[in-house]
Parts: sequence; C-alpha cells; structure tokens
Amino acid sequence: MQTAADAGDAAALLAAVPAGRRVALVDPRFVGHVHALRLGLTDPRFPAATVPGALTAQPEARGPLLRALRRTTAAVGAGAPVVEPETDPAPQDRTVPGRIALALEAEGTAVKRPELGSLTAAVPTDAGARATAESARDAVDDEAVRLRSAVKAHDGFFTTFAISPYSRYIARWCARRNLTPNQVTTASLITALIAAGAAATGTRGGYVAAGILLLVSFVLDCTDGQLARYSLQYSTMGAWLDATFDRAKEYAYYAGLAIGAVRGGDDVWILALGAMVLQACRHVVDFSFNEANHDAIANTSPTAALSGKLDSVGWTVWARRMIVLPIGERWAMIAVLTALTTPRIVFYALLVGCSLAACYTTAGRLLRSLTRKARRTDRAAQALADLADSGPLAQGVAAIAPGLRGGFTAPAVALLGTLVMIGGALFLPYGSWLTVAAAAVYVLLSGLAVARPLKGALDWLVPPFFRAGEYVTILVLAARSDVPHAVPAAFGLVSAVAYHHYDTVYRIRGGTGAPPQWLVRTIGGHEGRTALVAVLAAVLTHASGFTTALTALAVAVALVVLVESIRFWVSSSAPAVHDEGELA
Repeated sequence: MQTAADAGDAAALLAAVPAGRRVALVDPRFVGHVHALRLGLTDPRFPAATVPGALTAQPEARGPLLRALRRTTAAVGAGAPVVEPETDPAPQDRTVPGRIALALEAEGTAVKRPELGSLTAAVPTDAGARATAESARDAVDDEAVRLRSAVKAHDGFFTTFAISPYSRYIARWCARRNLTPNQVTTASLITALIAAGAAATGTRGGYVAAGILLLVSFVLDCTDGQLARYSLQYSTMGAWLDATFDRAKEYAYYAGLAIGAVRGGDDVWILALGAMVLQACRHVVDFSFNEANHDAIANTSPTAALSGKLDSVGWTVWARRMIVLPIGERWAMIAVLTALTTPRIVFYALLVGCSLAACYTTAGRLLRSLTRKARRTDRAAQALADLADSGPLAQGVAAIAPGLRGGFTAPAVALLGTLVMIGGALFLPYGSWLTVAAAAVYVLLSGLAVARPLKGALDWLVPPFFRAGEYVTILVLAARSDVPHAVPAAFGLVSAVAYHHYDTVYRIRGGTGAPPQWLVRTIGGHEGRTALVAVLAAVLTHASGFTTALTALAVAVALVVLVESIRFWVSSSAPAVHDEGELA
C-alpha cells in the first residue's frame, strides 16, 4: 500500500503497478467498517467497484481507470484536495474515488456499488462529521453483519431454520483456517458419494448411514456458498463446481439407492431414472422461464402482482417455498426416508412430491406468461434457442422451413413432436421401425419449432418439451427392451446429457453464451440423440447389444461434454461468479 500526495501522484503510482494486478484507491480520510471495504475492494466478480471513499479496478478496467484519473486530475488540478466542492450532485461522489467512478461509467465501464446496509463508509470533511461517522461505525458490529450476509437472502424453510443458524459459523471456522469454498464443495461431493456407496450396500445400517451422510453433505453444500460470501472468495472454478456438483451428488445418490435396492431383491432403476428425468425437466422449466423474462420489456402481470402480495405475508412465503420442494426439503425427505423405509418408497415420495411441485410452479409460470404484456428481447430469444439444444438435423430443417406463424405455434409444434416421439416409444411394438418413423417426425417438428425466433408468450416451453421428449424416450425404450442392465445404461446416458444441459444453463447465466456449436453438433443435439436411440432399439432387439450401445453413447457424450466443460470453466473467459442457486 502506498500513499499519494495528491491526485497527480496517485496517477503516477497506479501507472507503475504491473498491468495484471488489481488496484485500489482509498481516500485517506475514510471512516468505516473493514467489511465495507472488503465488499467494495475485494470482490473479483466485477471489473470495477466502489463504496464512498474507495474504488477498485480489475486488470481489464485499469486502462479506463488511469484515463479517468488523469481527466479528474486535469479537472481539479494537480494537488487539489480530495474533497470536491459541495456543489457536486451526490455526497458519496465528491471524493476523488467517487468522481473517478462516475468518469468510468461515463466511458462505459460498469462500476459495482455494493449494498452496505448498516455498515458505515464515509469520508468526513470536518471533526463533527468524523465523530458522527465513527459513532455510527462503533454502533454496528461488522462481524455480525458479515455473518448474516453470508447466508443467502432467499432460501428454503429447512435450510433457513435447520442449517444456516450453525452452518454460517462453520463457514467462519473454515475461513479462519484458510479453507476455500472449492475445498468445502469438494468435501460435500465426496461425502455425498460415500453416502451413495452406503446406500448401495442394501443393508439397513447402510441406509441409516447414507441418510446421515447425505444431510452432512447438504450442510457442507450450504457452507461452501456461505464461506464464499463471508470471505468474498468467488472464482471461475468455484462457479463450475457449485453449478454442477449438486446435480452430480443427487443423481449419484439415486444410483446408489437403485443398486442397494437390487441387492435387496427390488429393481427400482426405472423409478430412479424417472426421478432424475422429472427433476431435470423441472429445472429446465425454471431456467427457460427466467431466461425468457428476466430482461423482458413491460414485464408485469396480475399474477406477478398477486405473488408479490402473498410474499408480503410471512407464512405464505415459507408455505410457497416449501410447496416447490426445494433442495433442502428434498434432501431432508430423501435422507429420512432412506434411513427409515426402502428405496422404492423414497422414489415414490420423490416422484409424487416433485410432480406436485412441478404442477404448481408450471401453472404459475403459465398464468404469468398469459397475463403479462411483455416484449421478449433478442437476447432472451437466443438464450431459449441455446437451451433448446438443437442439433444439425433440427437446424437443417429450420434453415429451409419458412417458419410457422402464430403466438403459440412454436410450443404447440414442440409439444406435438414430443407426444409423437414418446407415444411411439410407449405404444408401438418395441423394436418397430415405426418408432424410427416417429423419431423422424420428431426431428421435423423440432426444426419447425425453432425456425423462427422464440419471442412468443409461451415459447419458453420449447426447451422443456424437448428435454421431456429426449429423456422420456430413452427411459421408455430402455424399460421396454427387457435387455439386462439397459435401464442403468440409460441412467448413465441421461446423466451425461443432463450435465450438458446444466452446463449450458450456467454458461448463459454467466453471460458468456452457450457452449460452442461444434460441441452441439458433435453430440447430435436433442433430436439427433433421440433418433439414434430409436434406431438402436430397432436394430439391436434380440441381444445385449442395446445395453452396450447405450453405454458407449453415454461414455462418448460424457467425455466430449466434460472435456469441453472443464476447459471452459477453468479458462480466463469463464465468469467469476458464485451461483446463488435455485430453490428447486
């Protein structure tokens, strides 16, 4: 840390700092909490950030910072005081850091201004103001604020009241021992995998241990995010781990339960795969709806207004959060039922609970979409197209199709294609080439559904319909094949494909766009994979070759997707965010 005599000296000192390092300007008269400075100066997610009296810039914002500082120096004159005249528009912008922040924004560089709440950050101009600022600082315990802010603002009932009251202190314990969120995330994954292994034993003792370990894993899962917020340790690797490990833990546990049930003489692989398909489809409904509407213009509706009113009544907030069976409630239910009952009952409860939750959330989204007067942006339409995961076959159809008009045409065509595909897999004779013909119709209708930009009121339903079409088709064909181990192989294939779809979601959320087109083409797109599975079922009807083919396809998709995903998330282009997570 170096002290500048004036604004001109500050510019010289900043210019001498190596280009790849973060820099910060702090007014020497700053009075405030240490955690206020942490929030303003140490969060790596933003190119520039400021609190009253302090400003920081990441390497990508260093150039604009120096230009803004030199302009400020020229404006106030070298050697001018750091406090500007009272005629400036906002008190927090009268300091040199404040003026530079405004100059950065005028040049086009986004400057984050974190919410400080009860924390103090001020630059007093006289003894009275300093005494007032110091009194305000001393009246608030910034460590207590830091602990409270480590907990996610909108969480489920179980997480809020059964986990967070003590997990925040575990997060602080980890921070004081220099443990990182990534290490805690990895510990959570390992614990969940051990829980899955315990469930796979098929014994009552194993089931009890699995339930306990699953809850421990969830505590660690909450702790990693709280540690990241407590210590402001956000990273690209952390974003990738946090975005994907929750699904990996849950689906690995499903597999462990299914293996344990088989050892006990009860084959529940179909239920396990069904639970995974249902959960993945629930998530894509949430993701698609949010992407379609988060930047929509005139984005209001009577349904949304009613929802806001309900959220103003305390008990309805928690009731509505519990209805959707968020991850905390869901994992608690799974853990307790694992310890006390059987895997079959666990999956029945999951299927019933998640189905009711899906009906509730989807109905609310449909009502909001039909009653709001919103105009979807090009960005939203592109996000939906990326979430659709259309491969070369659907893209080829879309390129030559004229595009169907009508506000609800795209979701109606996608739904029709999905029903044709699932209906063919379910009701036509297994191994019939008519199922392949149904797959051809699915390909055609999939291309027609995305031939025009997805800007309609219900176009966010297109990706969920495609997910259901692909996942359910794989499940049904594997279940009807009567080939040994076909359903576990299908479980592996859906897991690999679902990873790709979650990876797509979190890339879009990070603002970096969908995975590259070569990846989508290589793994065939949703319609290509669905058609391929239908062909494999028709060709490999009387041998274990269907299981082998599904396994090989699962391994191929997993390898390609994982290698590209890892390359992206550890690269410098990945977003430095820590996902706040979905309630579901």
